[in-house]
Amino acid sequence: MSVQVWKFATAASLGALLLAGCSGGSTPGYGQGGGPTPTGVVSASPSGGASDAAAAAALATAGSPLGTIVVNGQGMSAYVFDHDTAGSGTSACTGPCLSLWPAITAATGTPAVSGVTGKIATNALPDGKFQLTLNGLPLYTYTPDTKPGDTTGEGFGGIWWVVGADGHKITSAPSPTPSSSGSSGSGY
Repeated sequence: MSVQVWKFATAASLGALLLAGCSGGSTPGYGQGGGPTPTGVVSASPSGGASDAAAAAALATAGSPLGTIVVNGQGMSAYVFDHDTAGSGTSACTGPCLSLWPAITAATGTPAVSGVTGKIATNALPDGKFQLTLNGLPLYTYTPDTKPGDTTGEGFGGIWWVVGADGHKITSAPSPTPSSSGSSGSGY
């Protein structure tokens, strides 16, 4: 029985540490907690199949239960952070925050993009790379997303959001489309 208590205590401690890393009060680069628990895993590849153009792009799009989302060149979901200010040229996610939410970067200030309709730009980083922005907001991936199409950071702390091709954050799944096959039209 003591082994189970130890495992539970360890898991609870690790969970608290992870949440503290992105919900810690007024420390710059951290958000305010209290949002929904992150959920959602999708199996996605860049839209239009595994085309050479999408595979070579720094950003592309992919289908998911959240709708069409932006992904990086490896197919990992792109996120925006509510504490960033559009067009500021800087990221509010700094220090330990970047360990959990790495910036999506490119080697040049004019990255290749496939399927993204929002305005793409970059912010110069101290290491000579460029953080990609969409409609002025810096873009990030989420370290616990382990495979292309994962969206486990969606809604994290109520401040991290997957981003759609138009550059708007996605805060809920799209409404299902009505089926014309034998429904009564009542919506149920």
